[in-house]
Amino acid sequence: MKVKAREEEKLSLTVNQQEKKTMTTDSKQTKNPRKCKQPINEESPLLPNQRGCDEQAVQEFNGASFAGAVFNLSTTIIGAGIMALPATMKVLGLGVGIGMIIFVAILTQASVEMLLRFSKVGKVVSFGGVMGDAFGKAGKVVFQLCILVNNLGTLIVYTIIIGDVLSGTSSTGVHHAGVLEGWFGEHWWNGRTFVLLVTTIFVFAPLASLKRIDSLRYTSALAVALAVVFLVITAGIVVTKFFYGGISMPRFLPNVSDIASVWNLFTVVPVLVTAFICHFNVHTIDNELEDSSLIQPIVQTSLALCSSVYILTSLFGFLLFGDSTHDDVLANFDTNLGIPYSYLLNDIVRISYALHLMLVFPVIFYPLRLNLDDLVFPSSRPLVSDNCRFALSTIGLISVVFVGANFIPSIWDVFQISGATATVCIGFIFPAAIALRDRHQIATRKDKIFSVFMIGLAVFSNVIAIYSDTTALLKQVVSPGA
Repeated sequence: MKVKAREEEKLSLTVNQQEKKTMTTDSKQTKNPRKCKQPINEESPLLPNQRGCDEQAVQEFNGASFAGAVFNLSTTIIGAGIMALPATMKVLGLGVGIGMIIFVAILTQASVEMLLRFSKVGKVVSFGGVMGDAFGKAGKVVFQLCILVNNLGTLIVYTIIIGDVLSGTSSTGVHHAGVLEGWFGEHWWNGRTFVLLVTTIFVFAPLASLKRIDSLRYTSALAVALAVVFLVITAGIVVTKFFYGGISMPRFLPNVSDIASVWNLFTVVPVLVTAFICHFNVHTIDNELEDSSLIQPIVQTSLALCSSVYILTSLFGFLLFGDSTHDDVLANFDTNLGIPYSYLLNDIVRISYALHLMLVFPVIFYPLRLNLDDLVFPSSRPLVSDNCRFALSTIGLISVVFVGANFIPSIWDVFQISGATATVCIGFIFPAAIALRDRHQIATRKDKIFSVFMIGLAVFSNVIAIYSDTTALLKQVVSPGA
């Protein structure tokens, strides 16, 4: 009897140990913040969804690091905006301009926080998914169309700037020589079309062929470093010119003389909005994190870093060129700056920025390709599991960008129109509308008041911006024949 009792006791202990082991394993799986939303290897999707959860392999991707995520999100933010913001100082003045950069950064952080909160409650892992959860299929389609307009336009702008820097431009009526033309003279191989073709084949295509955004963490870190190089050189030039007596006191407030000058102040709004747009990549980065709770600190760190770069770039750029600052401050770096080694510094600034944009390109390209595929093939298997579809969509989109960059001479005005429509919808109107819709009844009174304010401010300022830009364009068309 004693032997039997001992055997039963042993059996009971074994069962209890197995139950504890099972409970521990389940607990670990439950505590894993990444769950099945995470990509598992280099071939896994950037924005995993319900279609792809059941296709995950046993080998699991360990997750993106905090630093890698910060660099990728910062690279999403810092693009052409860094070159356009000094011109906003010319319109607003240094004091108001810096204040507006901080204000838009705060609005961006608040809108991203709301977006992430509603996506968590709705158990969706993409911006489009949140729009679909709040407004149904129509809401998701509208969002995807805005992504196509915003990201495709942005990539064409980047490619045009790269062509302008390396091969030169005559879009303003005055020829600005490119870096290659200045070094080697005019040849067929440093012409715009050939240079962009080489860049597309040997830089854009390989980087755009990677299937996980965390694979770009090192190129993104280099892109941020190149933006800092531009900032440091510009600051050095300003300090040197200050000792030479070539820096005048900056204007801190805007010049307001009539109603037209008041309306003109609003033309900087699309530039500011475009400078901070990053919402379409937040979920992409969140989905690859080892710990999803880190996404808020990552957003805050990235916005703080980018705001600092933007403020210092705007400050030194406006101090350097004053009211002669061009819409693209890079165009100012092709003349004698009045200091030793002026032309060498000009070339370093322009090349570093061109390289920066080359490395930003794939980070903006990822959500463009994913949203286009989901729009055209909503019921198909995940894009990354279909190599043929992945290759065709990549080649097709890159080709559209290449053709657009070669046939559109200058799209800064178009870029402003895009910023006042699709971009402002993605950055501010859609997150606020999701909070007002409040399908899961989690929005606070503060959320709703803030959302109404954000939508009202965005619509009012951008309608005026579109009006001012359109009026300016019409005047340019009419004046030559006057």
